[in-house]
Amino acid sequence: MAKLVNIRHILHGGVANSKPEGKNMSRDHVDHSDIARFAEDRVNLPQDKANEYRAQARRLREKLEGYLDDNPDFSLRKMLLSGSLAKGTALRSLNDIDIACYISGAEAPSDVADLLEYLAERLRKAFPNFSSDQVKPQTYCVTVSFKGTGLDVDVVPILYHGDPDWYGDLVSQEDGSYLETNIPRHIEFIRKRKQANDVHFAQVVRLIKFWIRKMKQEDPNFRFKSFMAELILAHLADEGHDFSDYPDALQHFFTYLARTNLRERIVFEDYYKASEVDSFPEPIQIIDPVNAENNASRLYTAGQADAIAAAALDAGDAIDAALYAPTKQLTVQYWQRVFGSTFQV
Repeated sequence: MAKLVNIRHILHGGVANSKPEGKNMSRDHVDHSDIARFAEDRVNLPQDKANEYRAQARRLREKLEGYLDDNPDFSLRKMLLSGSLAKGTALRSLNDIDIACYISGAEAPSDVADLLEYLAERLRKAFPNFSSDQVKPQTYCVTVSFKGTGLDVDVVPILYHGDPDWYGDLVSQEDGSYLETNIPRHIEFIRKRKQANDVHFAQVVRLIKFWIRKMKQEDPNFRFKSFMAELILAHLADEGHDFSDYPDALQHFFTYLARTNLRERIVFEDYYKASEVDSFPEPIQIIDPVNAENNASRLYTAGQADAIAAAALDAGDAIDAALYAPTKQLTVQYWQRVFGSTFQV
């Protein structure tokens, strides 16, 4: 069993406390298997639902490709499932899925509003039986709503300029600017970490996303986007942290946030060298693994970073207390501080 540490003790320069090797009372109350069961019951998108949603996305793509056969003027080059469903990190609460739509930049409008209307018009023609409110341009995507399943598909346009590796310009959901991205490489980046960590990397990502969702429900001002959390976990995985024990893996994540206060620069070298990354003025620097010029956390302030670190410190303390609690009732109460009242054993 992994040694357990107290976050506040580490942050004050002490030597990590640990329990003697062997099973202890609190691990009898809530252990790795209990967290895994909770994840399966309350956190993860069920496999049958994931298959249903992927099939829905596939039908949309096939329908649009059929339209393209009859309308070659629509310069669509590629459609890809993207987001958490494509990465295998979707939560049970998922109610929309993302499809990236690569459109030839030479012929499509460059103005964001015009581009979205251009895409929406063609989606309406591809789905002539849909009512007008089922195909709606949003701020940065076009949402196609399926009334039968209640599922929304966000079709995200990417202006494509012929790059053989499928780089293109995405409309940023944060500020509306065009941002170079590569959907196949983003998916490949996560897949590589999943393969190196069996099922555990994706599961810990989902558990952390569930915690973030709880924090946002409690505090509307709390900001911590899932992409940043994924990259931090990927960084820990690359450093050799073992994700196979979920209490320990969660504690590693929260300890990292509290210890660094999100001021430690994170760079990956899957698709470029660290030496190619320029300096950035922002307090948090988590560099997009497919674009060395994009700081994925560029819009986060120092105060927001401090809030994330403080929340992580509280969560880490709760886990530490849970792992040493003498009774099952008290152990569950501590874990509920991390995952909310739905956590039951």
